[in-house]
Amino acid sequence: MPGFSSPTPLAVLLSGGGRTFEYLAEWLAGRPDLARIVLVISDRASAGGLARAERRGVPSRVLPCRTPADSAAIFAALEGAGAELAILGGFLRLLRVPPRWLGRVLNIHPSLIPRHSGAGFYGDRVHRAALDAGDRESGCTAHFVDDAYDHGPAIDRGVVPIEPGDTAESLAARVFAMERIVYPRAIERVLRGEVSFAGAGGALRSR
Repeated sequence: MPGFSSPTPLAVLLSGGGRTFEYLAEWLAGRPDLARIVLVISDRASAGGLARAERRGVPSRVLPCRTPADSAAIFAALEGAGAELAILGGFLRLLRVPPRWLGRVLNIHPSLIPRHSGAGFYGDRVHRAALDAGDRESGCTAHFVDDAYDHGPAIDRGVVPIEPGDTAESLAARVFAMERIVYPRAIERVLRGEVSFAGAGGALRSR
């Protein structure tokens, strides 16, 4: 796995409102030495995150992601923009990651993987599943992306308690607050070379 440029050009992929893009942009505004966002890609023209990108002066593109050919086009766009790392921020499509990008695509999922993860588990569905299961805790997991939903090796995670009277909305708010801590921390660990995606099974290697 080659090292990253400093600062590292990265892209954010999203499908919705772009809250993850927004907090990462805020974080990186104070870390110009670490990375900069060079592109936002959405699979939906209606995604609110595109307007957030425009307000921040970040170029954006709308590209579908339904077939392996669509995934290939997305990675071609990333490479065309000079991006070296792809950050999924509420991107709801299955992205087919080519071998040259393994270890350079990250996601954060709003549960403690493998709990309540995989196809169909996104947004408030995850939090309702945790409540329906009677779980005592939830949280978020930052992980490398492979060719399955929420499956690549975990980089970092944060735990939040499930409190009496919690709703999907109240739990989601606490988990999202934890994501704002965990995701930047995981991204920095990857960029600093502290962890990497390695091995035939995509194992996590720590330095």
